[in-house]
Amino acid sequence: MAFAMAINRPCNDHQEHTTSRAFVMNIKNILSIIRPHQWIKNVFVMVPLFFGGSLLDSTDIIASLIAVLAFSFIASSIYCLNDIIDVEDDRRHPVKRNRPIASGKVSVKQGYVCMAMMVALSFGLTTRIGEQAMGVAAALGTYFLLNIAYCLWLKRFAIVDVCVIAFGFVLRLLVGGLATCIELSNWIVLMTFLLTLFLSLAKRRDDVVRMNETGHAPRKNTIRYNLEFINQAITITATVTLVCYIMYTVSPEVEKRIGTRYLYLTTVFVLLGILRYLQLTLVDNKSGDPTKTMLRDRMMQIVVALWLLAFLLIIYVF
Repeated sequence: MAFAMAINRPCNDHQEHTTSRAFVMNIKNILSIIRPHQWIKNVFVMVPLFFGGSLLDSTDIIASLIAVLAFSFIASSIYCLNDIIDVEDDRRHPVKRNRPIASGKVSVKQGYVCMAMMVALSFGLTTRIGEQAMGVAAALGTYFLLNIAYCLWLKRFAIVDVCVIAFGFVLRLLVGGLATCIELSNWIVLMTFLLTLFLSLAKRRDDVVRMNETGHAPRKNTIRYNLEFINQAITITATVTLVCYIMYTVSPEVEKRIGTRYLYLTTVFVLLGILRYLQLTLVDNKSGDPTKTMLRDRMMQIVVALWLLAFLLIIYVF
């Protein structure tokens, strides 16, 4: 009997090890689907808190953090849906074919379950915001429905696709404003739309470059773009974005609300950031993923840090 137990123990240990490994791999696959590294985009929800001068208000801080998390979950639900709908296209993509659903590591049914969980978590969190919960939930619902339409239909149309993405960031801004009851400047709304349109166009340029190199369009609408058009569009949106930021910093209503007329000094860092991103896009052809670009490029990180520091000093110190 002791001999039999000695034989069974290694078998049991092996089974436990296999089960544990499968569990860890499943968690990794789920995390890959919901893309938590993309949640950095949702810091846009905190833009009203930052620009509104409410960084020292604990109530607004808590409301903003809850709103960020709620938006992160609703965005992750769309990532799940996108992977499900694009599964066949992803299998033909040199990089995306390794995604869990495209590779078969996660089933389509599991993808839908994950999507439903993300939606439930998102709307569940909105109830913790307080009186503004209905408004925040409505904005999240608008984002959810708009992006379902994007996944199913709108992404087929060039220009419309990037405008939908940019409007998604305006909704992030709106959620942040609703959660904290901070009124948004018209200029900051326009700047958010144009800045994210600029970043989205830069990402589409990466698709055009890949199409020119391989002869295969990464997206169905990539053939409706070319380098000449997209380079001009990127330049135009970058220019107008900078103008909108300048108009925001010198706006009388902003100067009155914040209590300073020196915000225009931060324009130099915005200009440096835009020029650096243009360099990465047009010279280095490294505009595939704005999030990864921001996380990996040291110069961009330094410029953003200096802009944040200057903004904080002007609003909260001087």
